[in-house]
Amino acid sequence: MGSAKDSGGPDGLIVVDKPAGFTSHDVVAKMRGIARTRRVGHAGTLDPMATGVLVLGLGKATRLLGHLALTEKEYVATVRLGQSTVTDDAEGEITAATPAVGLDRAAVDAAVALQTGAIQQVPSKVSAVKIDGKRAYARVRAGEEVELAARPVTVSSFVVHDVSESEAEDGTPVTDLLISVTCSSGTYVRAIARDLGEELGVGGHLTALRRTRVGPYGMREARTLDQLQESLDMLPIAEAAARAFPRWDVPEKQARLLGNGVQLAMPELPAGPIAVFGPGERFLALVEDRKGKAKSLAVFG
Repeated sequence: MGSAKDSGGPDGLIVVDKPAGFTSHDVVAKMRGIARTRRVGHAGTLDPMATGVLVLGLGKATRLLGHLALTEKEYVATVRLGQSTVTDDAEGEITAATPAVGLDRAAVDAAVALQTGAIQQVPSKVSAVKIDGKRAYARVRAGEEVELAARPVTVSSFVVHDVSESEAEDGTPVTDLLISVTCSSGTYVRAIARDLGEELGVGGHLTALRRTRVGPYGMREARTLDQLQESLDMLPIAEAAARAFPRWDVPEKQARLLGNGVQLAMPELPAGPIAVFGPGERFLALVEDRKGKAKSLAVFG
């Protein structure tokens, strides 16, 4: 990754290794101070309990964030079977406890299989999903009963790496699963833990969560806030776009037409946002195919 000086100012992506206890907004606020700019946003919220990859955009790169948030994500997590909580994670109070030791591994694997592939998932009640314009978590905190509709998500990989039995603080015999999950945008790993426990008849919740990848950005380029305080390592916008989206290179004449708002005829490319580059590796725009024509989503040069 390059430095802020390399990119000609605070325009670029930063991959943060978010610490536990910070909200995504806390990280954005911290980055505003480190980078000395108000133009900071994030792609894909992480719960305060969670750690790991949080992609931030600075300056012009904030216009990439909404499109990056829709990409595939990877997590490593710990699920505790034997206890349910109001938040589906360790932050909430325990609502039910059922001894969960000596679980049949075949039954666990069958429950995992039900949570894999294209599934219908009900988000956690304390999620940021809006109900009539108000966040679900705000309604729950106000004492309202919340019912959220199931929605389609894709869990393309769900692996159990370790199974261990122990005793929870309240004395309940529990089983902890160390898992890794690769999933589509909008998937709640907390809900996976809850549903896994429900399927096994013992309840379940998330006790640890670490995001290891958002789209093409992973732990390899992630930096802690302390490291970023020392050196503001950024991915220049052009490099960030080339890694995240399919690429379309156009000659100078077409680059000028695109800059003037002309909707160019598009070649056969994958569905979704396309990064358009002109001569000299100039990142021009994000576009999408609308009836064979390039419709601009965001213009950069």
